[in-house]
Amino acid sequence: MTSILIAGAVILTCDDDRSIIEHAAIAVADNRIVAVGPSSELEKTYANFERFDARGLAVLPGFINAHTHTALTVLRGTVEDWDGNAVYGYMSPVSYEMSDEERAIMVQLGCLEAIRSGCATLVDPFRHVPSYVDAMAATGLRLWVSENCADINTLKIRQGDYSVDREFGQVFLDRTIRGIEAYHGTHNDRLRIQIAAHAPDNCSPWMLDQLMQLARKHDLTRTVHLAQSVEEINAVKAAYGLTPAEYLDREGFLGPELVGAHWTYCSASDVELLASRGTQMVHCPANSSRRGPHTAPVGLIRDAGINIAIGTDNMTEDMFHALKIGLIVHRGGRGRAREGGVNPQPQALLDGITRNAARSVGASAEIGSIEVGKKADLTIIDLNVPAMRPIIRLVSNIVHYGHPGIVHSVMTDGVFLMRDRKVLALDEASLLKESQKVTERVWQRMMAKNPDIPPPPGGLQWLDA
Repeated sequence: MTSILIAGAVILTCDDDRSIIEHAAIAVADNRIVAVGPSSELEKTYANFERFDARGLAVLPGFINAHTHTALTVLRGTVEDWDGNAVYGYMSPVSYEMSDEERAIMVQLGCLEAIRSGCATLVDPFRHVPSYVDAMAATGLRLWVSENCADINTLKIRQGDYSVDREFGQVFLDRTIRGIEAYHGTHNDRLRIQIAAHAPDNCSPWMLDQLMQLARKHDLTRTVHLAQSVEEINAVKAAYGLTPAEYLDREGFLGPELVGAHWTYCSASDVELLASRGTQMVHCPANSSRRGPHTAPVGLIRDAGINIAIGTDNMTEDMFHALKIGLIVHRGGRGRAREGGVNPQPQALLDGITRNAARSVGASAEIGSIEVGKKADLTIIDLNVPAMRPIIRLVSNIVHYGHPGIVHSVMTDGVFLMRDRKVLALDEASLLKESQKVTERVWQRMMAKNPDIPPPPGGLQWLDA
């Protein structure tokens, strides 16, 4: 059993009062927080615990990346600068081109970056999940994973074919069922399964109904990409005469157990509808701003009281990147400059990767804040670095100026995934080399098999680095 006392720290609890405690300690027994308080007191009470000297460090709830696709590290540095529909133009084809072993390498690369970015938890909907979930779980991260289900063939959409294919869809449903039966609640309950509808434009009413039945049967939370592209808006309007949000509502898919990602093209009436159903949002502000500041109606969404979690989406796991750009996007969320445009304050973004993110997966009682009885998921950052000094308002420093280099240690379920900047469960040097080889092989095969897919801007430029 793990028994460790993290002592001498500044603790940002992210509790209901957003308490910050100086010269403080956290006692961890097994996978739970058993005490939080002054170091002078806890060092006496827990004198038999291993002592972790946290002087000069700050401890936060373990960061939760509420929406990511770790396998898509294989696309890093390419589609970010492409003007087409990356979802169907690159992401779907590449997800099928990778072998099981290649997917496992790329998701491990994503997990490595996530840990170095302070993440204790990832929420990762993608395809072929059973082929790589063991590799993800072996890193020690807490995971919510899901098979991105669709019964409109996502490989054909780039040719304009939106015909329903139940045989295609059943494969995803079968994988989802297999995932629930084989993985849900395993690895000391670090690994859980979600239900995922890929997007409204590739899920028929039949598919949505099948997913709802699975969610009810197994009491699972759900996720969906929502209003993420103009093409999605047009396809759903052509098929059903509705917006994506209206279509999901017609099929009974909205609700407080559903988290929708992106909301880029949601209308004011969509926001009102989603709020009335208690639907939650996961915002990926950095990824969504690659073609300019994200145009989602964030001001209306915040005003509606919708719970907003924060994620990175694809090609990166850098949570600090998401915090920085997220604060800018949220402050400009009404599409115009406002007098004293400093709303929201940085704590609201930090909530998005801690307490709000925990709520988005139905885990507020377990993670998302530093409180007695909760899981020992902790992110520890170094305050004795130039980016964090001087300290006047620590949360402001973290959100405005933090970067992965300030992350000192990460603990999930009472176990260090990274300690004193060394990642423990992965051979970092070997993984970096192998992921480069995998990426080159996958791209070469994908481009050869799909001549209609254009190369990324500037072509493929491999460096022998």
